[in-house]
Amino acid sequence: MTVTRRALLHTGLAVTALPALGINASADVVPTGLPLAAPTIVTCDEWGARQPSEPIQMLDHRPTYIVVHHTATPNADDISRDHAVRLAHSIQDFHMDSRGWIDSGQQLTNTRGGYLMEGRRRSVEAVANGHEHVQGANVADHNSEVIGIENEGTYSTEDAPGALWDSLVKAVVLIARQYGIAPAEIRGHRDFNATECPGKVLYGRLPELRDAVGAELAKPVDQPAVLPLLSPNDSGTIVRAAQHLLRDRGYPLATDGMYGSATVDAVRAFTIRAGLPYQPCYGTRSADERHLIGAPTWSALVRPVDLADGSEAAAAARLLDPARGSAGRVEIRDWLTMLSR
Repeated sequence: MTVTRRALLHTGLAVTALPALGINASADVVPTGLPLAAPTIVTCDEWGARQPSEPIQMLDHRPTYIVVHHTATPNADDISRDHAVRLAHSIQDFHMDSRGWIDSGQQLTNTRGGYLMEGRRRSVEAVANGHEHVQGANVADHNSEVIGIENEGTYSTEDAPGALWDSLVKAVVLIARQYGIAPAEIRGHRDFNATECPGKVLYGRLPELRDAVGAELAKPVDQPAVLPLLSPNDSGTIVRAAQHLLRDRGYPLATDGMYGSATVDAVRAFTIRAGLPYQPCYGTRSADERHLIGAPTWSALVRPVDLADGSEAAAAARLLDPARGSAGRVEIRDWLTMLSR
């Protein structure tokens, strides 16, 4: 069975990407086995992007993770293509002029109207060939490993609209298929940096996204263990554990399980003393996120501990896993299991 060149173009892969797939762009017939359900991606040339200020770095390996972001912009009602183009320009201008980056930081932008826009130039080319990766600037300290999708809007309390969700699923299916990325490696920005991105609601739908991608690719889905994100006004056992760990580091605050002002002050002081870099979401102009306990904060707070040593760290471990009792030793790898329950 074959498909025509016209049908291939309807998959959304640009004509310039055909040679990278081993296809003669002038041929009328091409082989099957290509992502025929792939979404249309509006390329940088098509939306009129600026040229990068420096050459794009094309890495000779595939990305490990697909990372979901939100732009933290207003949840616009305008779902037109013209709006999508304006958004792409706005993000690129902010990243290049305010952040000093060579181009847009993300590889793709997904709008509330369901338009997928190429972010960093040559990203579509890299996805099409399936063995190279355009290094972006969207997950600090991990940009050589990740391909990022910025989703227009703020999803801290509101859900993503259907058009955005559907295009996100299609985009992730395409990327996972082209690069051979397992559904378990679909992550949120907060899994790497201490940021609220991609918003509590959208992040909460990542298991659903992994399931949808796994079903489309006929691949098993293992939901990954992830570290929690804590922010002011949170409460409960994990907050108490964090307070014990902060006390273990010398900050005398109550272990009341309430993430109030005293905990905020201790977290801010600890991150500075521990030398943790400030790595918020830079999709657009970002809010201050220095008060969050995220993946890098947990990594700096926890330590190997003997449960019987009477320390605050031991108290945190016993709180998170009462079944361990008061004997034995907790290693760094055990904290991930306890915190991700």
